[in-house]
Amino acid sequence: MSPSANAKYFPSDSEKLLSITRDGPVFILTMLDGENRFTKEFCAAICSAFDYVAHTVETESLTEAALVSIGQSEKFYSNGLHMEKALGVPGFSQTVFMPMLHKILTFTIPTIACVNGHAFAGGMLMAMAHDYRVMRSDRGFMCMNEIDLPAPLPAGMSALLRYKLPHHIYRSVVLEAKRYPAKEALAGHIVDAIPDKEGIKPAFELAMAIAKKVAPKSKAGSIITAIKDDMYPEPSSFLLAGMPKL
Repeated sequence: MSPSANAKYFPSDSEKLLSITRDGPVFILTMLDGENRFTKEFCAAICSAFDYVAHTVETESLTEAALVSIGQSEKFYSNGLHMEKALGVPGFSQTVFMPMLHKILTFTIPTIACVNGHAFAGGMLMAMAHDYRVMRSDRGFMCMNEIDLPAPLPAGMSALLRYKLPHHIYRSVVLEAKRYPAKEALAGHIVDAIPDKEGIKPAFELAMAIAKKVAPKSKAGSIITAIKDDMYPEPSSFLLAGMPKL
């Protein structure tokens, strides 16, 4: 979805990696960087955007709020880590990427990932860190391809998938690198909903409907984070791996 004129950009107006716009109680985070591959800068922009939303909710004393994330690209939600740039940052997974996932996982208002295209590896992990997932019905796969690279799957990432997925789906995801299209992702409880119609717009509208339905729960404030910490004790702990919260 294209940002509106009142969009706030991150990390800055001159470097537009992503935007935040508002539609009633819903904050819409749109990733604008093509394949939306994770670099140190991209992860920092995501964290800054989430901090901005949390600050806005607090300062405006909002009693209804939710966040929907989506990619602007027709093809990608996120294509995972930018390997060349990520490998150039010592400890990228432990010090940059996983703390970002932790911020999303334990965020203080409901979160919905609108998977508008492929969500591979780190992209799938980002979607799984949200509370709910909606996937467009006609295009895109969700997949963890680490075993085919091959590359290790750090404990925090593995725990996130293990807690979010049924065991047999988790096995297929991490040991087979199975690619899940929308209908199979829905049947496997990887996503919560897919629209009846094709295209990004119906998926976004469905994600927004879910967001507006759960937005009143945000009045619980910090209790939401406490509940999420209790829901996902291993992912919450392992994603930080001794690092401070971002």
